[in-house]
Amino acid sequence: MKVLVVNWQDRENPQAGGAEIHLHEIFGRLARRGHDVTLLCGGWKGAPRRAMLDGMSVHRVGTRYTFQFLAHRYYERALAAENADVLVEDINKVPLWTPRWGAKRTVALVPHLFGSTAFQEVPAPMAAAVWLQERPIGLIYGKVPFEAISESTADDLAARGIARTRIAVIHPGIDTEAYTPDATERSPVPLVAYLGRLKRYKRVDLIIRAFAAMRNPTAQLAIAGTGDHRAALEALAHSLDLGDRVKFLGFISEPQKLTLLRSAWVLAFTSPKEGWGITNLEAAACATPVVASSSPGLRESVVDGETGFLVPHGDLPALAHALERVVSDPALVASLGAAGRRFASRFTWDAAAEQTEAHLARVVAENAA
Repeated sequence: MKVLVVNWQDRENPQAGGAEIHLHEIFGRLARRGHDVTLLCGGWKGAPRRAMLDGMSVHRVGTRYTFQFLAHRYYERALAAENADVLVEDINKVPLWTPRWGAKRTVALVPHLFGSTAFQEVPAPMAAAVWLQERPIGLIYGKVPFEAISESTADDLAARGIARTRIAVIHPGIDTEAYTPDATERSPVPLVAYLGRLKRYKRVDLIIRAFAAMRNPTAQLAIAGTGDHRAALEALAHSLDLGDRVKFLGFISEPQKLTLLRSAWVLAFTSPKEGWGITNLEAAACATPVVASSSPGLRESVVDGETGFLVPHGDLPALAHALERVVSDPALVASLGAAGRRFASRFTWDAAAEQTEAHLARVVAENAA
């Protein structure tokens, strides 16, 4: 197949995150399988306008702030004539309304939609703009096949007017050969870890407050990641008199990430809404339990009572109790971790790519018929 993918960023973008990892893991594999894959995305200051990444031909247009205004025009000028079999829009910021672009076939790939969570991160006018741009999805994308990365995202789309029968759920994968257990790396003292962006809507403050409420004086908290909410989180930790029991690690490399996931006794994730929760699966693959909010997406990447614990989002006493329960019982860490490793092994990028390939082939065949 000739596939055109439209996404706001590629994996080399300094602002790239989980959505870009997902895109490159899936469509890079399709390119290696012999499909002709082109990626149209935004760039950044000083970025080359053309590149080859993971077997994909990358066209960069504008920046994250201007891409939505330039993408359609560039498509008409430079890519429409290539007559791709299918255009896949990765909707992970605001929609680009690609069903109106005139491509032969369009598929929408959705990690998750912001909805009202946008108001927890950005000023009200900007959040309202994001919220309003998501509202017409049911109308404009109503006849388009969808791929969602979780049942939670599929349910969200259905609530917005997309027929559930038009949505294929294809879970992301993880690298189960890279993320593996190593009991020798487990921290000698109880260690709670958070790994992800430090953004206000991620609610890392809940983890810090719950950690402060724990009665285990030897436990430590490691917070890895960057973001504009770091200063506020550091101030919160200071105000709770946690001293050097809380460490902000900043950006960490892949080897450091693996070491952190192996050494932690428990990973904490308290976002009110995610598409899936890949970090939860990476921790599980390292035989590390997870305590997470029982929120959309996250509740599918943790098996409550088996690979970790789910708590009502925002319930600080429940979060503190779950974390303390794990870090107070090394045998529980081991049993939850072993179950987590078995669970995580079910999710691979090869399987996700094969399912995506099969879904796109069905779309192309059905439309041709």
